[in-house]
Amino acid sequence: MKKIIFTEKAPAPIGPYNQAVLIENTLYTSGQIALNPATMELVLDDIETETKRVMENLKAVLEAADMTFENVIKTSIFIMNMGDFTRINTVYGSYFNEETAPARETVQVACLPKNVNIEISMIAVK
Repeated sequence: MKKIIFTEKAPAPIGPYNQAVLIENTLYTSGQIALNPATMELVLDDIETETKRVMENLKAVLEAADMTFENVIKTSIFIMNMGDFTRINTVYGSYFNEETAPARETVQVACLPKNVNIEISMIAVK
């Protein structure tokens, strides 16, 4: 049976989806972009700040499911410019223990919602 995960500490969905769905012990998050959950305004100062906002949104969703980044087993990162990869990776990597970091893919795409530069989704297991 699926359980819908929602927290006000992450941006509210702006379409027919939920922040995350928990099936037994597995959490599937929707992709997060750099929306400030308090204002629903985009945080696009620079790629590091944007990535940090995305990761903080994901952290809030994980916490709402009683999980942390240690529970994450897979991430999908979608970026507009592969030239930003090193800067994104530095921020992203600060949220994980390198020895237990999840599997992931990073893909450059043509366009993302609201013309942001990065979107990340995760799968986590308790």
